[in-house]
Amino acid sequence: MNKAKREEIFRRLRDANPNPTTELVYNSTFELLIAVILSAQATDKGVNKATAHLFPAANTPEAIYALGVDGLKDYIKTIGLFNSKATNIIETCRILVEKYNSQVPQDRAALEALPGVGRKTANVILNTAFRQPTMAVDTHIFRVANRTGIAPGKNVLEVEKGLLKHIPKEYLLDAHHWLILHGRYTCVARNPKCGQCLIADLCDFKEKTV
Repeated sequence: MNKAKREEIFRRLRDANPNPTTELVYNSTFELLIAVILSAQATDKGVNKATAHLFPAANTPEAIYALGVDGLKDYIKTIGLFNSKATNIIETCRILVEKYNSQVPQDRAALEALPGVGRKTANVILNTAFRQPTMAVDTHIFRVANRTGIAPGKNVLEVEKGLLKHIPKEYLLDAHHWLILHGRYTCVARNPKCGQCLIADLCDFKEKTV
C-alpha cells in the first residue's frame, strides 16, 4: 500500500469520526488503567457493566486496595480471568500508593512493571490518557492492519512498528481508536461488511464480501 492510499484511508476515517475515543467508561486515568486491565480477553461492554458498580464504591488506588482481593472479586466476577485480574489489580494499587503517590506513571517502563499491565495496556494508557503517539495493537487492529494492507506483520510488535512508521503523523494520535472501531464494527473477523466500508476501494483485501 502506498502513502497516498494511507493518507486517504485516515482522512476518511477522521471525517466520519472526528473525535474518536475508547468505549470503556472512565472518569480518571486510574479508572482507565483498571478498566483496561479488566478488558483483557473481555468485552468493553462487560467491563463497563462491572465498573459501573465498582467505581462508585472504589475508584482510587487506596480504595480498591482496601477492598482486598476477595472484596474486589465480588465486583468483577462476571469478567473472564477475574481471579488473576483481582490479584494483579490489588498489587498494582499497592505499588501506585507506595511508589507513585497514587498517580498513574506516564512512563512506559513504569507502566509495564505494574502487575497485569503489558505492552498493549501501557500503549492504551499512554495514548488515551496522556495523548502520546503510541499504537496499542489488539486482535481488531492486528486484523485490520493485515487485511487492509496498511501495515502487515506476522506478530503484534511488527504491526505496531509498521503502523507507527506508515500512519501519517497528523492522524497518529487518534489512529488507534479509528482502527479498533473499524475492526469491531465493520472489518469484523467473519464476514467483513465490505459493502458498508468507507475505505473498501482503498483496501488490499482480496476476498471482499459484496
